[in-house]
Amino acid sequence: MAQAKQVEPFDWHRILWSEDAPPAFLGEVALRCAITYLLVLGVLRLTGRRGVRQLSIFELSIILALGSAAGDAMFYSDVPLTHIAVVFLVVGLMYVGFNFLTEKSVRFSDWLEGATICLIDEGRIEMQAFSKQNLTQKELFGELRQHQVEHLGQVRKLYMEATGNVSVYFYPDEEVRPGLPIWPELLKKAQLEITAAGPYACSVCGYTHELTPGKHTCAVCQNQHWLPSSTAKRQA
Repeated sequence: MAQAKQVEPFDWHRILWSEDAPPAFLGEVALRCAITYLLVLGVLRLTGRRGVRQLSIFELSIILALGSAAGDAMFYSDVPLTHIAVVFLVVGLMYVGFNFLTEKSVRFSDWLEGATICLIDEGRIEMQAFSKQNLTQKELFGELRQHQVEHLGQVRKLYMEATGNVSVYFYPDEEVRPGLPIWPELLKKAQLEITAAGPYACSVCGYTHELTPGKHTCAVCQNQHWLPSSTAKRQA
């Protein structure tokens, strides 16, 4: 077995330059950076302004692939630029081809980038759809609070888009219904046993119902913790 070469601490020639390449190699590094940067820029131009503003899963995978290829080509002397050019050409053609297929086939588009999912409908969380998402209630309510939502009764529809963003549609003030409060300090006070009759909301799915004193099970998600429902109007 070959003995490992001992490293001399604070060897400034090794730190600043390289033991395998002369200082003049920095000129080649600069050239490699310029060429690979232009290749990255050229492929990103294919994505258009939308791709730069918000990336889909497919677009993000392209950026990661290009970043890895570009990084290697910029300073590794044993990585030919012709090989990198082929990588960028293939990735660019795949992007164009996949875009064509997503425009022609909704099924392919949903498989590649994900389908738009309704997570809240008429003030209540769609538990079947929500359980399939890599999302917690805390994260969902955090998104809603950024839209100045105080309780689920203010929300008519919420969609999880393919990009991961959420689109929220609200009830007019006169149509706001009783709903589950989503303030963190209130969610911590969910009750297992109701002490006073009135309208309550399930602390998990937001199902609202008039409850009498005692213990109750949600008819939708089988949860047993409740909060007094809120009817506050939304303050945008």
